[in-house]
Amino acid sequence: MKMYKYASLYVGQVSDAEELKHESATPLYRQLADIIAAKIASGELPPDTPVPSEVRLAEEYGVARLTARRAMRDLRERGLVVTVMGKGTFVAEDGSPGQR
Repeated sequence: MKMYKYASLYVGQVSDAEELKHESATPLYRQLADIIAAKIASGELPPDTPVPSEVRLAEEYGVARLTARRAMRDLRERGLVVTVMGKGTFVAEDGSPGQR
């Protein structure tokens, strides 16, 4: 399980406010999406900048890649990010559709 091996390397980089609560009734993908949404709202991730890849998010937060993928889908549905085939996922400009 390569993902779990590397996940421990990133645990120290996640602040308490960004920790996922595994015992919560809120699904992990929703918690992860909310963390990224907060970074977008605060300007830490400004419009038209890349969002970390699913692999990077999975490693950083210690979740399965499918959980990170579901979080990205949730953010697209909220209109917060857009995915460009062959380029990646980016923070959406205000009023942008969820996918290009």
